[in-house]
Amino acid sequence: MHTESTPQATRTTGHRGPDWPSEATRWAQITLAEDDPLHFDADFWLDLMRSSQSNATCISAGGYIAYYPTQLEYHYRSKYLADTDPFGTLVDGARSLGMSVMARVDPHAVHADAAAAHPEWLARDLDGNPLEHWAHPDIWLTCAFTSYHREFITEVAREIVREYDVDAIFANRWEGYYGISYSEAARRSFRDDTGLELPVAEQAEGWHEYVGWRRRRLSELVGIWDQAVRDIRPHARFIPNLGALAARDLDRGLAERLYPIFIIDKQGRSGIEAPWGAGRNGKRNRGVFPDRPVRLITSVGPEHHQYRWKDSVAPGEEVKTWIVDGFAQGALPWFTKFNASVPDRRWVEPIVEAFTLHAKVEPVLKDLHITAEVALLDPTRAGQLRNDHRGDHEDGFYQALVEARVPFEFISDQVLSADRLRPFKVVVLANAEQLSDEQCAVLKEYVDNGGSLVAAYETSLYDERGRARDDFGLGEALGIRLTESSRAVKNNYIALMDSHALNQGFDGATRIIGGTRILGVEADAVAVVPFRFIPDFPDLPMEEVYQRDAPDRPAVICTENANGGRTVYFPFNLGAIFWEALQADHGRLIANAVGWALGKTPEVTVEGAGLLDVAVHRGETSVAVALVNLTNPMAMRGPIRETLPLPPQTVSIAVPADRVKVRLLVADVDVEPTVADGRAEVVIPTAGLLEIVHVDWGHA
Repeated sequence: MHTESTPQATRTTGHRGPDWPSEATRWAQITLAEDDPLHFDADFWLDLMRSSQSNATCISAGGYIAYYPTQLEYHYRSKYLADTDPFGTLVDGARSLGMSVMARVDPHAVHADAAAAHPEWLARDLDGNPLEHWAHPDIWLTCAFTSYHREFITEVAREIVREYDVDAIFANRWEGYYGISYSEAARRSFRDDTGLELPVAEQAEGWHEYVGWRRRRLSELVGIWDQAVRDIRPHARFIPNLGALAARDLDRGLAERLYPIFIIDKQGRSGIEAPWGAGRNGKRNRGVFPDRPVRLITSVGPEHHQYRWKDSVAPGEEVKTWIVDGFAQGALPWFTKFNASVPDRRWVEPIVEAFTLHAKVEPVLKDLHITAEVALLDPTRAGQLRNDHRGDHEDGFYQALVEARVPFEFISDQVLSADRLRPFKVVVLANAEQLSDEQCAVLKEYVDNGGSLVAAYETSLYDERGRARDDFGLGEALGIRLTESSRAVKNNYIALMDSHALNQGFDGATRIIGGTRILGVEADAVAVVPFRFIPDFPDLPMEEVYQRDAPDRPAVICTENANGGRTVYFPFNLGAIFWEALQADHGRLIANAVGWALGKTPEVTVEGAGLLDVAVHRGETSVAVALVNLTNPMAMRGPIRETLPLPPQTVSIAVPADRVKVRLLVADVDVEPTVADGRAEVVIPTAGLLEIVHVDWGHA
């Protein structure tokens, strides 16, 4: 540890290049607390970087608190800094290990002296009052549309990249106040750009314009910061931290130009969130920017919606699972430890194990790309404008596809185009209620060209601004017409009709549970209706709970199109009710729909007991099937105490050659496949948290 400030002029800068975003694949982050200069142990952190095979690090530098001897007025130094430089010490140590380095800054709040000297920097409520921090007294929230962000933080970034050997500035909470700030600068900018006043609340007049304006202005801000650091160090970049929703708050054109890498700040499972949530973060980001590197931050402590136990430690198996499911789905590892003291070391071994596991499989996976035949539409644009538990619909479909072991990707409605849809055989719309006319036209063209759709509930009943349509925007493609708007029901059932692939697997049943919200629809004459709603009947008194009338209205509508595509539509909240009640019949119905819409044997199948998250990584002469074992005693409650070893799994993969070489990358053994009818089949006797089946026909 430095005992005095390192003279800035003596720092050496080795050769640095623009490829660091793709080459930095395992990140170790140290988020310092104000008192850390008193006691932090640099040797511990450098040893951990070495043992975990980390090749990149992110270290707290400045913004809210500076951990180096800043020369900028109102850039608050840690009151414990004295003549030390913990940031510089860690930068030098990481560079000695050949690591890439980011400097973390946080501009979301300022101390009282800065607030008093520059009241124009502060976020303000509708009445113009400055906003004090919600969690700490006498510090103040900043507004991203003021000179604090555009000028002061720009100078902080310049100082850091000028004085230290870093590859990037990493900005946490870079958007400032998360709500609508009514600072004079924000009011003036919005008025100049739109001719409107800032909306008084979400969904109020001007809200739609505000969403677009905020996206543009924040993206412009990142461009200012990025150019500032590149003017000093050409290979360096400014990287803003993104939440679990990845890039949906950014102007696409600017993001494509400015973002060499995406950092997703979804640090762990929260509440009863399912363990596949980590992999979903990777998919969601690729759904917007499919070719951009993604890193997923994992906290060593527990995550919860309401509480922040940052000094505690999450169960080791849960930490490992979050990291492994993330990198199996393309979001590579990044761990963060809040404050540099280590009163509880139980997190260290799980981090080392997970990072070492990634280092083991990286040589194969790094040259492959994740592919799938099925895509789940991510209605990100609608998410800006409506918030009525839309996530429940997605969660239910996601869970059903994971249970069915269907490899699938996300595709964002922001990039919906014929080219973007072309790689997929099936597109699933769990409840994409808000779709523009243009988006509906793209999806209809996709069906006309042989693609398949699986859609549910209010998909396409609203336009992109949330205005209700008289009928489905995708009605023609799905073969349906609206006859009755959504209504709530308590005791709904759907009856199995004529034999069809969608009612397979329900042996012994004549009806299954339907939805809790249903729509009335008519089906085209050419459609097949394998399920129909049983007309409503009472749920009490018990003596009155019986069916009165025969099944009538369509509950599942299936069509086969002349060009080969198939569509399935469910006029009820199938995804949401599956997520709420987890009735197996609903999961089977979703799996049957996707399987029938695909219309062929999937390119990859995995059979066996257990809960697996499957990803397919493909190259020109090889394919790697990643099996993340989510089987644990509390799988649907969320917390992970232990991972139960998998029983035997049969993996079948379509291959273009009669001779293939198969290796289990984690077990580190070659296995003999059975190759017949264009498929290679292997049996994995068991697996722990991860196994990857690598099939190579280029070197067989």
